[in-house]
Amino acid sequence: METGSEIDERDLVARAVGGDRAAVADVVRLLQDPIYRLALRMVWRPADAEDATQEILLRVVGNLASWRGEAKLTTWAYRIGVNYLLNLKRQTPQEQRQLSLDEFGEGLREGLAEEDYRGPEATLLTHEVRLNCSQAMLQCLGRDERVAYVLSDVFEVNSEEAAWIVGATPAAYRKRVERAKKRLGNFLRSTCGLANPQAFCRCSRRVEKAVELGRVDPKRPAFAAHAVTPGGRSVAEAERQMIRLHDAAAVLGAHPDYAAPQSKMEAIAGLLASGRFPLLE
Repeated sequence: METGSEIDERDLVARAVGGDRAAVADVVRLLQDPIYRLALRMVWRPADAEDATQEILLRVVGNLASWRGEAKLTTWAYRIGVNYLLNLKRQTPQEQRQLSLDEFGEGLREGLAEEDYRGPEATLLTHEVRLNCSQAMLQCLGRDERVAYVLSDVFEVNSEEAAWIVGATPAAYRKRVERAKKRLGNFLRSTCGLANPQAFCRCSRRVEKAVELGRVDPKRPAFAAHAVTPGGRSVAEAERQMIRLHDAAAVLGAHPDYAAPQSKMEAIAGLLASGRFPLLE
């Protein structure tokens, strides 16, 4: 039996495919934040995630006529997004250097202060270090393991749906998740004081080094001051959840519910309304 939301999605897509531009805009609004959060976890930097989100949404809209309700609309859009992100030619700095988690951990030891940072905006910058670091460590995984981990332990997509999204068998998908969880779990337990109080690294002791290296901009924090979806988790709420759970998945999942930058979404809306984009061929 179809649920009300499934019926609503079918109606929305049918209207969009029929040329209703308001319905097209509603599809974009429905998908923009989930797609942006997926892209952000895969490409690390917000500016790159914005570009990827625009390209993915244009592909989604351009292929709406092919959606047959075989999956929820968001799940179907994730499949398009994952295919785009796995084949993206642009590489993150970690990918360019082929940086391993072991090498990343050794880098965290360098410049670790003896005491917590107590300078201006100490709480904000400590949050920024944590959020930036958890993004960076994900980039040390291969893309197939990264997206499997993100879908499983960050977005909590069930294995059947996630396997369909990545185009793998459920068994192969679960193996990817297991490999990623083992590697990240071992790294966090040996390195991260949030996952293991006995580990050496503390976000508050990495602030000065992160600023010095240009990984954190104290005037324009990329993650700690990022806009969130209305009603979504804030940075503080995500951190409280992480502290309660106190494990590897919590550390990597404890990001706020980021909202796609409105200026970029308005640019997409303008492109769709311009008549230059072949909407629903």
